[in-house]
Formats: sequence, structure tokens, C-alpha cells
Amino acid sequence: MGAIKKFRMSQIETLAIDGWLPPRESEEPRIAAMLESGKVLLLPNLRFELRSDERRFLDPRWSDRKSKNISYDPASKTIKGAFGNDADLEDLRRLLERFHLRATGLITQLFPAYAAHLRIAAASFRPMPVAGRASSWRKDDSRLHIDAFPSRPNRGERILRVFANVNPNDVPRVWRVGEPFPDLAQRFLKKLPRQWPGSAALLSALKITKSRRSAYDHLMLHLHDAMKFDLDYQKTAPQETVPFAAGSCWICFSDQTSHAVMSGQYLFEQTLHLPVAGMYNADSSPLRVLEKLRKRRLA
Repeated sequence: MGAIKKFRMSQIETLAIDGWLPPRESEEPRIAAMLESGKVLLLPNLRFELRSDERRFLDPRWSDRKSKNISYDPASKTIKGAFGNDADLEDLRRLLERFHLRATGLITQLFPAYAAHLRIAAASFRPMPVAGRASSWRKDDSRLHIDAFPSRPNRGERILRVFANVNPNDVPRVWRVGEPFPDLAQRFLKKLPRQWPGSAALLSALKITKSRRSAYDHLMLHLHDAMKFDLDYQKTAPQETVPFAAGSCWICFSDQTSHAVMSGQYLFEQTLHLPVAGMYNADSSPLRVLEKLRKRRLA
């Protein structure tokens, strides 16, 4: 086994933003380029504050222990995965709704070109500790990976996420952040299995997937698995350890940023989906990178 390789340049870019509705950035194209290249945008001065009566929710007892997270659906304005009486659950729902509104507002303020294209997904609260969580190797998020989901093909749509560490004991959320996506794709692409003719239709007909997997979805899912399965890669790949401090926020495209979650507790997260056509530079998307390497359309 070799030693961990360090980056010549960090994959973390720090922004001096301390409000959820910051002034429109004159450097918007530059910040968008950093995000769309797979960098993590760290906002160390942006805090998601809990009111004194809400701090009671910083306790694992609010999880129903059946779901990985407590989630808020902005379409139905309901939560699931939580345990408690009706009054407490309504307070928790309002807390998640407030985070959802602040996180989505932050993204549309920082990147106004995204606003007309975004598809807003769930927000979540993660009260359980990361360390010690039992998992199969495919579900083990302490291994470097990019996000891709077996049952939810997306045909190149981006996965944009906003995170807020609200740990009350100043405990950081520790990630490992891996190599840029083009390097990752070149490393693994020739090792990935082919997509057999008719397999996407069969998986859809059997309701294993919610729609047909495109060639892009097939590659991304197998890239996710290949990274996690390769223990030598996990130890020797170019990477950096990043402690995201309590009281900080960060943003990344999790389908592009190679990441692993090592430790931490009490996190809010908002997911947004963005079509490739809504990006500032579509050529930097995983879809376009993989199409360039494969020399054909994948979605």
C-alpha cells in the first residue's frame, strides 16, 4: 500500500460570506467556475442559527431510527424519519423548512443564472453520529465516492448540495475530498462494465429503477461502486482531509466532487437538481466529461 498523495492545489475555496442573502457577487462567473469544476465552496462565517427553543432538537432521540435522516419535502411541506409528539414534530418541521428556504435562497442569490432551471429536492437534518455507523461497502460513505443512485436515473442532471454544521459542541464535520472528476474518470473508465442491450428497459419494467437508465447513469453508478470497492485507491488516491467547523456551511456538486464523510454529528443539508443546460459552463459537467472520453452521447 502506498502513501496518500497530496494535492498541489486544494479542492477547497473559501468565500467571505456571512449572510444568507449576500449582495450579488461581481465575481459570480469566477465563483461559478470554481463550483462547476468540482471545488467545494467553504463559507466559514455563514452560520445557520437555531433559536434557544430549537436547540432541543440537537439530540438523536428525534430520529425514528428507521431512516438515515430526518427529511423535509418542500412540495408537501411535511417531514419524515422523525419521532415525537405532534407539537414537537411541527416545530421540527418549521426548523427544516427555514433551513430549506435559506439554503435555496443562498444558491439563487449567488448563482442567479441557475434560478430558472433548479428543481428543488428535499432538505434533511442528520442528528446521528457518522462514526460507527454499520454499512455495506456500497453504502459506506466513509469511502471516497461521487453521488449516483441505483433507482433514480438522472441523465446528467447535476446534484447540488448545501451543508450546515450545527454541532453545539464545536465538533467539526470531517470529510476527505478527492481528485478532480476528469482525473477520476480517466482512471476508472476503462475498467467499468458495459451496459448490456435491453438491461435499462428490463430494470425499468421490473420497477428496480424509476425510469430507464441512460448510458450516463450506468457509467456513474459503476464509477461510484468502483471507487468504493478499490481499497488501495481509497488509501493512495490524491486527497485532502477537511474539517468543516461547527457554525460553517459549504456547497458542492456531489455528483462531481469526490468525497468521503469521516465523522461528525448534527448537520443540515439541502439538495437541488440542475440540468446541464442551466450551468454557466456545461462542458465542465460529468456528462460532458464522460461524453468527451467516450466520444459519443450518453444521455
